[in-house]
Amino acid sequence: MEVAEILPEFADAFAFEEFNRMQREALPALLESSENVVASAPTASGKTALAELAICKSLADGGTALFIAPMRALTNEKEDDWDRFEALDYSVYVVTGERDLNPRRARRADILVMTPEKLDSATRKHDSRRYDFVTDIDVCVIDEVHLLDADRRGSVLEVTISRLRRLCDPRIVALSATMPNVDDVAAWLDAPEEATFEFGDEYRPVDLKSGVRTYTHGDNAFADKYRRLYRALDLAEPHLREDGQALVFVSSRQDTVQAAKKARDEIAERDVSMGVRGDYDFHTDLKEAIDNDTLRQSILDGVAFHHAGLSKEERDLVEEWFKQGHVELLFSTSTLAWGVNLPARCVVIRDTKYHDPLEGEVDMSPLDALQMLGRAGRPGYDDVGYGWVVCDSSEADKYRRLLRDGKEIESRLAESLETHLNAEIAMGTITDLEDVMDWLETTFYYVRGQSKPDEYDFPNLRGRVRDCLEGLVDRGFVETGADLSIEATPLGVLTSKYYLRLDTAARFDVLCDRAESGPITTADVLETVATAEEFDSVSARQDERDAISAVLVGEDTDDLDAGERKVLAILRGAASGSTPAELRSDAWAIRRNATRLVSALGAFLDRFVGPHAANLARRVEARIENGVAEDAVGLTAIDGVGPGRASKLAKEGLSTPGDVTDAGVEGLIDAGLSDGVAERVAEGAGSLPALEIDWGQFPETVATGENEVCEVTVRNVGEPARAGIRVTVNGVEMTSTNAYLRDEEAVPVGVFGADADELEFTVSVAFPEEPLVPITASRTVDVR
Repeated sequence: MEVAEILPEFADAFAFEEFNRMQREALPALLESSENVVASAPTASGKTALAELAICKSLADGGTALFIAPMRALTNEKEDDWDRFEALDYSVYVVTGERDLNPRRARRADILVMTPEKLDSATRKHDSRRYDFVTDIDVCVIDEVHLLDADRRGSVLEVTISRLRRLCDPRIVALSATMPNVDDVAAWLDAPEEATFEFGDEYRPVDLKSGVRTYTHGDNAFADKYRRLYRALDLAEPHLREDGQALVFVSSRQDTVQAAKKARDEIAERDVSMGVRGDYDFHTDLKEAIDNDTLRQSILDGVAFHHAGLSKEERDLVEEWFKQGHVELLFSTSTLAWGVNLPARCVVIRDTKYHDPLEGEVDMSPLDALQMLGRAGRPGYDDVGYGWVVCDSSEADKYRRLLRDGKEIESRLAESLETHLNAEIAMGTITDLEDVMDWLETTFYYVRGQSKPDEYDFPNLRGRVRDCLEGLVDRGFVETGADLSIEATPLGVLTSKYYLRLDTAARFDVLCDRAESGPITTADVLETVATAEEFDSVSARQDERDAISAVLVGEDTDDLDAGERKVLAILRGAASGSTPAELRSDAWAIRRNATRLVSALGAFLDRFVGPHAANLARRVEARIENGVAEDAVGLTAIDGVGPGRASKLAKEGLSTPGDVTDAGVEGLIDAGLSDGVAERVAEGAGSLPALEIDWGQFPETVATGENEVCEVTVRNVGEPARAGIRVTVNGVEMTSTNAYLRDEEAVPVGVFGADADELEFTVSVAFPEEPLVPITASRTVDVR
């Protein structure tokens, strides 16, 4: 059955000319009806084409398609793959947290690509102009729907799909690797029997022989890696000797590199004939194409590594050379298993555990393991693929059961029910207890509860929901009315909007209470974020502890556990631009999560305390992002000024945007900037607010017992911005006001003859949305 015969207008959108047997059987349900579809099929059997068929039907009908990719790295891959749709004049737009959203492009896109987390965030804000595009989806393709069973992420996918169906009721097409309980997923998504497909191993293009091999676990984790590596090479070697290829999955980017280097030596020691050193033309091409010296030398010996830290060009070349057979042994992280179709005769999972910066050492997901092993066997080249799990003997039976029986998909919603329930209440979709029950009936949790009532405590569901609601009320996230209605408090709304865990939001609320009774410091902000629940699984390895103590020397951190101290040390190091080498492997992920949390904390402080407190959080956020000194952080507000340029200007005595404006282009050139950069930086500084404080007829003296009301004018001679204006006398707040400063704001100040001999009046102006150091000015009045 040729693609051009079935879909002549979309023939060029597919990477092949003929549909295979599995695709042919699913084709009528996808193209000839509008019913929801659920399809379970072995890895490498061609599931991606089912997604593309559903998308083509939507495009032909003038609709918009949404593709939910299981991880962020794969959204970019889809964008590249689907340039075939772009060539047919259909636009593909990727929406991720790493990219600035262009709402206009998102609205006009024919195909949207998102992760579950980004879709969750967008659907929570569906009634905003920025994210209203999510209510205009005609078909939603869920790639790898068995992600439902993943820790933390599974519940996000589950509630997001339920929410999307309530918002715009798109057609759902859910695809998965083999899963025993495909009927439960079909029941959840209302897919009829004729549109539910369970393609077994007979649809694999190549038979799979899989098994478990053990190693002897020692006292040294570093040495264990090499024990597992030698075991993996033992399994791969017979295939390499027969000109087959092997794909070995390891736990981290660094491990791909180290394993490849060690494997080169071991392969040479075993006298396995591999590599392309005799191919002069390829050697020349390789030298020009690959900058990474370690990768280049490895490829010459037929060995390579692949991870998300390589450039896209390098990853593409490694994949292409593996397909061509130039690379025979490839070490990769798990991302490759979910992404590009890159089969090998032999697949070995060397590491069943990995280190997560936010979770510590965790077990590989069973679904990940099955996905990796599914890459074994090259269609058209191999009759059999071989897949092996290398693990400690204590875990061997667990993996043997997994390979024999597969893995039923379970709901993870119960683990975070309070958080998701709060989000639904905050959006206004739940207003009473009956609404909660109606909402639950739209979830996979409800379907699995009917299948396994005892395991899901289904008979007690209503009582559990009531307890959950009472907990939200007791903690201040939700309030109930006299008519038993349910409504989110401002705390609950902010918690949902900023995607926070409830315990973290409660910590933020405590800091807001403290800030209302007195000023808070940078240390308070950092410690509140470091102890957020989002970091509750961070652990400090023994070799990191001295570095942590060195960063935190002199600080009172006795109340913090080792993981919290590690996060705090990384944030302190990031803010100063000097993270110790021992902490850098985890610093990127922790810092990225922390900037999101500090931004959310700023919104809490803005809502519950005021602009000055929010401005402090904004400055802390900018310091963590840019690693600049506290007095120079305002420079990062200038478009085009990053950490390096900010530090350079600060060393030249230009530490604020005001200093930059005063210096002008010539002064910036004198400070070491090139002509073009100096012009851009000067222009950027001019696009920020700039203040003048006019004290008017402010007295120098006041008689004891007399009062006089004066007027101080705060004038903005730069760009308009929201500001908080605060007046204190002898350090005690007298008045405060919030204003959108376009031109000027008159602030009444009462001058009174008090008991003190001297009164110091200070006007302070802070911008909650900019990392600008507050502008202050003071006047002293003698009391006579």
